[in-house]
Amino acid sequence: MRVGLTFNLKKGHKEGLPADWDAEWDTEETIDAVRSALSSEHEVIPIEADENAVEKLKGARPDIVFNIAEGRDGPNREAHIPAMLEMLGIPYTGSDPMTLSICLDKGRAKEILFFYRVSTPGFQVVSSVREKVRLKKFPLMVKPLHEGSSKGVKNDAVVFTASDLKKKIDEITLQYHQPVLLEEYLEGREFTVSLMGNNGDMRVLPIVEIKFDSLPKDINPIYSYEAKWILDRADTPLDIFQCPADIDGRLNNKIEKITLKAYKSLGCRDWCRIDVRLDSKGNPNILELNPLPGILPKPEDNSCFPKAARTAGMSYNEMILNVLNTARKRYGI
Repeated sequence: MRVGLTFNLKKGHKEGLPADWDAEWDTEETIDAVRSALSSEHEVIPIEADENAVEKLKGARPDIVFNIAEGRDGPNREAHIPAMLEMLGIPYTGSDPMTLSICLDKGRAKEILFFYRVSTPGFQVVSSVREKVRLKKFPLMVKPLHEGSSKGVKNDAVVFTASDLKKKIDEITLQYHQPVLLEEYLEGREFTVSLMGNNGDMRVLPIVEIKFDSLPKDINPIYSYEAKWILDRADTPLDIFQCPADIDGRLNNKIEKITLKAYKSLGCRDWCRIDVRLDSKGNPNILELNPLPGILPKPEDNSCFPKAARTAGMSYNEMILNVLNTARKRYGI
């Protein structure tokens, strides 16, 4: 088959933008690893997801596209390439434009979870400090509404006072030019769950626990930008993950059940990684869904979807081809 590979390549620091502006995009190493996996069985056509992407897709006309493009700008950026592909009638891996846009809008995603009675922390979306905050109990989590890869979720994203909350809202609206998600802070353990499949053919990979006790004492127990990109690096990896998680069968089943329900409620397809945190009573709550999960290839990179796949007995190449074949089956290819 002729398989297109759509991606966004990291560009490095850009003047006038936050230091984490391209955190969602992939390195050449990751793009090469995905291309190598696909090339083991198919002809691969790399296509960077820039302003020329639609012309490249029209010219190449691949049989199917393996999409890892996070998009360039705007709150619907993850939907741009899938929308182009739908317009051109080209099959592709992963969720459709609507699901990708909703999952990147953390507030809208949580509204849908709430409608389907999927537990998620209490929340509120605000656009400025002038709006009245309904959430009264501190601490609170404060995040940009339309970001992934821990962009804008720094160590001080946990706020303990009204003045800190105001400062953080101001900072996010100024730097990221978007609304802010306020969320109840849950004190329990945190997990991330990788899922593959569609409808009756679903697979939940071994659950990964994020072990915050491996972080320095002055770092809050959240998977912040500092924890993800600064403290935990390939050359100085932290022992921050445990896979499979050390949990009993009852909790494992509860986490699997809630993530499968969230996957279905948001209309995810083929694959997704879902972040879960326990409340004070030990009940799992959905934090967010990542229908374009990170897939850094090296074990020392601590990328959670490949980590779960390896624990399940899959090589990196097998994981990538599994996603492709899941999409092919969905299209009847």
